[in-house]
Amino acid sequence: MKRIFAAIKIHPSEKLVSLLFHFQLVLRDESIKWVDHNNIHITLKFFGETEDYRISEIITQLKMVSTKHLPFKIQLKGTGVFGSVYNPRVIWIGINESQELKNLSTDVLNAAAIIGWDRDRQNFVPHITAGRIKSIDNKANLNEIITKNKNHEIHEENVESFYLYESILQPRGPIYNILETFRLT
Repeated sequence: MKRIFAAIKIHPSEKLVSLLFHFQLVLRDESIKWVDHNNIHITLKFFGETEDYRISEIITQLKMVSTKHLPFKIQLKGTGVFGSVYNPRVIWIGINESQELKNLSTDVLNAAAIIGWDRDRQNFVPHITAGRIKSIDNKANLNEIITKNKNHEIHEENVESFYLYESILQPRGPIYNILETFRLT
C-alpha cells in the first residue's frame, strides 16, 4: 500500500520562497506546520492509501490524460485561509483562474472515476498550501499578513508535466517520491 496523489509541482521562485519565509517569521510564535518549499504543489487528485496493483491502473489513466493537454502557464497570486477568521485551518497561496488548469483537473478526476475513485465532493479550488494551523493565538497578526498579500502576484509557473507522488508521512513532515511523470504534449 502506498499513500498517493496526483499533483503539479511548483518550482518556487526567490519571490515565493521569500514570502513563505516572511510568513514563518511573522507567525513564528504560532503552532503552524509549514510546508517545505521543496514540497510545494497543486493537488489534482488525492487517492490516499492505494494497493500497489491499483497504481498501474492509475498510471495508465493519467498517461491518457496527459496526451490531451498542452503545456501552459499559471500565476500564483494572493493569500488566504481555509476555515474562518475565528478558526483558520490552512494558509494558502491562490492561483489566478486558468481554464487549462481547470480542464486538466477535470480530466484527472474523470479518469480516476473511470477506475473507481469517487469524485471529490468539493469543487476544485486551485491553491498551494503554505501551512497547516494547529492553533493560533494572534489571529489579528495572521489577518494582517494575509490582507497585506491578498492581491500580490507571487510566482509564475510553466506547467509542462504533472506527477503521481507517493507521500511517506514522517514526524518532521512528509517525504514525496515521484512514482511517475506525465508530460503534457
